[in-house]
Amino acid sequence: MQIKSTEGQGFQLNAANYTLATQPDRPYLFLSSAEGKKLAELLIPASVHSTRGQDDTAALGNWEITEDTEVLTLVLHANSSIWRSKTYRLRCTEKRLSYEIEVEGEGALTEVCYFGGYYSGHLRWGSGFFRSGYAFKRGFNPEPNTREQMLFSPSESVSINLTGVPIPGKADWFFTPPPFCLAFELPGTWVALGVEAMPGANRFTELTYHGASDSFYLSLAYEGHTRVDGSYRLPAIGFDFAADPYTAIEAHVAALRATGAAPNPSGTHPAWHREPLFCGWGAQCALAAPEGRRAPDYARQEHYETFLHDLESHKLQPGTVVIDDKWQVTYGENIADPLKWPNLRGFVKAQHTAGRRVLLWLKAWDPEGLPAEHCITNAAGLPIALDPTHPGCTAALRDSIQRMLSPEGYDADGFKIDFTARIPCGPGIHVHGGLWGLELMRAYLALLHNEAKRIKPDALIMTHTPHPYLADVMDMIRLNDINTGRDVLAAMAHRARIARIACPQALIDADNWPITNREMWRAYVDLQPELGVPSLYFTTTIDNTREPLEDSDYTLLRNTWDRYRRSLGRLP
Repeated sequence: MQIKSTEGQGFQLNAANYTLATQPDRPYLFLSSAEGKKLAELLIPASVHSTRGQDDTAALGNWEITEDTEVLTLVLHANSSIWRSKTYRLRCTEKRLSYEIEVEGEGALTEVCYFGGYYSGHLRWGSGFFRSGYAFKRGFNPEPNTREQMLFSPSESVSINLTGVPIPGKADWFFTPPPFCLAFELPGTWVALGVEAMPGANRFTELTYHGASDSFYLSLAYEGHTRVDGSYRLPAIGFDFAADPYTAIEAHVAALRATGAAPNPSGTHPAWHREPLFCGWGAQCALAAPEGRRAPDYARQEHYETFLHDLESHKLQPGTVVIDDKWQVTYGENIADPLKWPNLRGFVKAQHTAGRRVLLWLKAWDPEGLPAEHCITNAAGLPIALDPTHPGCTAALRDSIQRMLSPEGYDADGFKIDFTARIPCGPGIHVHGGLWGLELMRAYLALLHNEAKRIKPDALIMTHTPHPYLADVMDMIRLNDINTGRDVLAAMAHRARIARIACPQALIDADNWPITNREMWRAYVDLQPELGVPSLYFTTTIDNTREPLEDSDYTLLRNTWDRYRRSLGRLP
């Protein structure tokens, strides 16, 4: 890297992948390609808002530059309307750079803006909220949504978050979350802008890109749940350059691991983890549809025994059986419903005898059946989620896991964890231990994962949370529900690619429900081995269309599973 001074105490930094430069009397850094093509005009005096008020940057100091053998650090001190001090840092190497903010003072964080904020430090530019300029051609959001639209105009606003339900503005529950990283096409390159939070600092719930016709800024939502008392360093935003958006996201993930912001767990798995899955949810739906009833009513032992008999009659042997929603009396306690499952332990034993393993479906966060004092509550005292930071709740969860997995209990082999998008979000919510955002998600999954592995070391933990920070608290990523009105094959291939980038050590459950029609089901069955572990949800009928599976369909399944097992070296 080379850096030289310019007029007015400014500088220009030349690196292999980019250049950075100041201009006199402007609170921006100008980011260009190594060839000199303008990429962005980055506003440096960004805002860190808190419950004490909105943060206005009132004055800026002069840039300070320190350099070692590989990293050049640019530091800018600022005066704030609500913080005793505020410092901006850029850490620059030949190939990438990162931008971080540090504040000193007191207050609970509400929103942190990056490359945008209130500024009143220079008379020439007036005062108010300032934004950054861009030369972006288009953006790329890795988070799946019901539109399956990953590319967006840079004048739009998009977000990546932990939550989601099928209602307007929140239809992105499939991955909760993917990496908090967006990629943008620029002249001659792509650049990823990704959140780099060290362990313990992932206390936000959403990354938002605020786009306009000629400007943008980013923000992280903290919602008043992170108290600052002294000095606090916010997560950095890293810039990684690549030839395409997927490679840019991959570079971001690599940077997280290189800095210790994300774990790098082993990719070894017991052989049975890779066996084809049968999940009974689609078959439950197929039974419920003609009767006009709820599919959870059909999570019954006699039905699952019939499902497996139907598969066996067609010479289909899944390696793992998933008992889906709702085998339990309550979602919070996870005690088998004796009316539905008079002998769950006996069912599991029969599957073990047949060479199969059994996963139990869990509805994440649901407080049903738990005491209110063990739950996360809103301002009205309503329990909205179980609380993995409350000692009473954690004790109950451990007892529940012991019952579900131990030989003295049901002796199941792991969990399919669903509905992680129901994690609490928003202001005014009480959590016993004070954790929030991705840290709260990690605490919950770590409790389930670690206790399961203590009881049964080869237990399989399946989630739909492909974030690198969570890579060591799950074994398998489920691609989640299919959008039947979209290009199913392309959409699921995208999800699998992001999952592999985010957590390369994890296996992938290809999922299989819902599906557009029998023809599309056939096409997706054929594709599944390329994406991950084949997953079957139907035994006799496609639930949406009432189309029966034909002999050729069972032949397709047998051939596909044989091809998949052959690739694992388990068949000649």
